[in-house]
Amino acid sequence: MSVDTVAVEDSAGAADSAGAPDSPGAAGAAVPNSRMAALYERDLACQGLGITLEEVSTGRASMRMTVAPAMVNGHGIAHGGYLFLLADAAFSYACNSYGPVTVAQAAQVTFLAPAAVGDELVAEAVERTRSGRTGIYDVTVRNAAEKVIAEFRGQSVMLAGQPHTA
Repeated sequence: MSVDTVAVEDSAGAADSAGAPDSPGAAGAAVPNSRMAALYERDLACQGLGITLEEVSTGRASMRMTVAPAMVNGHGIAHGGYLFLLADAAFSYACNSYGPVTVAQAAQVTFLAPAAVGDELVAEAVERTRSGRTGIYDVTVRNAAEKVIAEFRGQSVMLAGQPHTA
């Protein structure tokens, strides 16, 4: 793990990995663990499906999920809705890493390869741009062999807080 990221497993009240208090920073900077841990604690959808928040830094997030038998469709492969949910969750943590409440405005996914029961998938979200109250984020979902399973693009909108200024 690099210095500019924070793992959710760290103590909830601790300062971020750079030792800074709870305050937003530049893209890629450390994010206060307590804020992301609290957001994950309220995220019952992810918890119920075994989706874990692995790492988060400003404008970035990584989440992990293992495809369970209940997640496959009639073709025996992971249902696209679960892949979308995994990518959408990583997108959510990345765009909320600045602090203000931010939600999805729109999202699109392209499925590139199937995932099977038992596959461990990782979704990595990366901010592409933010302007005013909106942002664009790309998420890549890969399996343990690093094969790309899906690509996701999400547009965010800030509901509360100060808009981004360049």
